[in-house]
Amino acid sequence: MRQYEMFEITLRGPELKESWARADVRAVFTHEGKTVTVPGFYAGEGVYKVRFLPMEPGEYVWHVSGAVIGEGREECVPAVTHGPVRASGRGFAYADGTPFQPFGTTIYALVHQSRELIDRTFETLAAAPFNKVRLCVFPKDYDFNKNEPEHYAFEKNADGAWDTSRPCFAFWDAFEEGLRRLNSLGIQADLVLFHPYDRWGFNGMGHEKDLTYLDYLTRRLAAFPNIWWSLANEYELTARTVEEWEDIEAFVSDHDPYGHPLSCHNIFNVWDANRPRITHASIQTKDLLRLPVWQERFAGKPVLIDECAYEGDIEPFWGSITGQEMVRRFWRCVSQGAYCTHGETFYSDDDVLWWAKGGVIHGESPARIGFCRKIIESLPGQLEGEPTFLPRLLKAIRSSEEEREAALESLPKHFHVFAQALAKSPDADSYASSEIGWYGHIGTDVYLRFHDTRPITRDTLELPEDRTYTIRVLDIWNMTDETVAKGASGRYTVKLPGRENMAVLAVAEG
Repeated sequence: MRQYEMFEITLRGPELKESWARADVRAVFTHEGKTVTVPGFYAGEGVYKVRFLPMEPGEYVWHVSGAVIGEGREECVPAVTHGPVRASGRGFAYADGTPFQPFGTTIYALVHQSRELIDRTFETLAAAPFNKVRLCVFPKDYDFNKNEPEHYAFEKNADGAWDTSRPCFAFWDAFEEGLRRLNSLGIQADLVLFHPYDRWGFNGMGHEKDLTYLDYLTRRLAAFPNIWWSLANEYELTARTVEEWEDIEAFVSDHDPYGHPLSCHNIFNVWDANRPRITHASIQTKDLLRLPVWQERFAGKPVLIDECAYEGDIEPFWGSITGQEMVRRFWRCVSQGAYCTHGETFYSDDDVLWWAKGGVIHGESPARIGFCRKIIESLPGQLEGEPTFLPRLLKAIRSSEEEREAALESLPKHFHVFAQALAKSPDADSYASSEIGWYGHIGTDVYLRFHDTRPITRDTLELPEDRTYTIRVLDIWNMTDETVAKGASGRYTVKLPGRENMAVLAVAEG
């Protein structure tokens, strides 16, 4: 047994004829006076398994009871990995405290493809910059998703309906192989538990069958260290009420002894990430100007833009943004201390599109996303969004008289009339939010200014006078990182080349 790695107990017992999904088997693990009880599962042909994810090193005593009985004693040696990921403030960290910055991609039907295509996808992932993949448990029926998988999650009963009490063991074995392969690459598996794009009947099984499925799923998968739970893709389009979604949220959380990240993905109505069991917001939007709104609404929790449209050339609007725009959306998010997820949808004669099935990547954005990841992971902490000029001004002139006067004093005289008119405008908020410029900081240690599509030729920074900074100019598309000054402090003007996709990064020295 090793800390942060799944430990599995396998026992033989009577062959079950029914109720495979909720087999009567459980184990109690005791470590330094603390106990954890985990349910086991039936794996077919009289085989029962219990899985456990030890979070601390040391000696564990375990007892299995129910349909099978066993006991043992294991020494858990210290970890060689960082452990499962947890939400940590507005960011994420591994269990050992090491920061984790999600740079994700989407391959919805990854596990429902042929072995040859799955192997090709993993070869691509091994060389790609992504450390999180969104994928579905159930197959998907949608454009470019018309193939039949080899196996399904359950067997059918005599009436031809899915029998969630009888899981298909071949499906789950293959599914778990995919999770292990992702883990071997250091990739988090963001599992989409339900979705509306269905022709097989998984979207309308009924609430009790949904819970039976989730019971078996959590018994088998909760001990995987690289699991995240996404309750749904576009939950509003599924055949479930809000009350049923709340029940599903509680069920998954209560049946996960390890507290893996938990979210719910929207199409229109953002799921309330303030709910105590939800660990982070998973949002579909192209309107990244609203990032500060969601960060304020879900104060203290991470915000992930898990769907911001896809780099590609297909007809639907959601699948036809340029590689440059995809990269810009990543930088807009990370500059604000939020996160973004990639997807790719280029037409292909074989109908293998990355967002749907995987295969190979054709787009220009992944290499640039890798450059972004390298820069962000080099910083000494979690970025926090810093309002640009107009939002700061609007906030100041709406505050106390003292703050309003101070704001006006800081402006040239010709801006006073502008500021006073802005304060009275009924459209002031939308006007201020439309200012293009994405600024972030880490205390006074780091200042990041991403200028997006603005082809400016200079950028004036207001740095603390009592610290010195190394200033770098980043070309996020051409992937260049040039140091232009050292020992800078106070008001400092940086020359820029007058083209789009430029950023300025100031990092404190010493």
